[in-house]
Amino acid sequence: VQQALLKIIEGTVSNVPPQGGRKHPNQDFIRINTKDILFICGGAFDGIEKAIEKRTKKTSLGFTANQNEEEKTQNSDNIMRQVEPSDLVKFGLIPELVGRLPIITSLDHLDEQALIRVLCEPKNAVIKQYKELLKLDDVELEFTDEALSAIAKKAIERKTGARGLRSIMEQSLTQLMFDIPSDESIKKVVITDEFINGKAQPLIERKTKTSKTAKKAEDLEKKQA
Repeated sequence: VQQALLKIIEGTVSNVPPQGGRKHPNQDFIRINTKDILFICGGAFDGIEKAIEKRTKKTSLGFTANQNEEEKTQNSDNIMRQVEPSDLVKFGLIPELVGRLPIITSLDHLDEQALIRVLCEPKNAVIKQYKELLKLDDVELEFTDEALSAIAKKAIERKTGARGLRSIMEQSLTQLMFDIPSDESIKKVVITDEFINGKAQPLIERKTKTSKTAKKAEDLEKKQA
């Protein structure tokens, strides 16, 4: 696969089948010139930290040995910033492909604040989806700041990143989402950090009976008028 990518990245006129490859051998091809296309290659590169550590590790004896032990506990983000083309070659990429990629950089892991933004800010954010689902049953759903922080901390502990946020939400709220529609007296549900951590139930605000009787009285008055 890497050998096949060399010509495309370097710049060539490639014939692309619009409806698949070998299943339709007699179809017309679309000719695409890749000369002016910007290619961005990305991946997790799980395990490349070991190759970087071997290259940057310094061994010593005597009183400075403890300093090296502290260096081993450095942040993985700092390790990834030291990546070089030779590390990618040791990881498994061929030198010809690495040589055609002029810029090599690393991305930092998402911190707690970034994960909270992923939960709340996008157009189809997970928090907004759950709020809309309960809104269909006339129930208001609210998350405290501590609850959002607890969800983000769980994702960091599991090392699942932003992809793991939905699974944490489903694990915490699935039973609640089934129980709420069957109880018409529920008006509002507040999700706390203790509920996310499995230590307590969510705060539930119920509709008052006085409001129902008042509405019935208003309806009767309107009918009589």
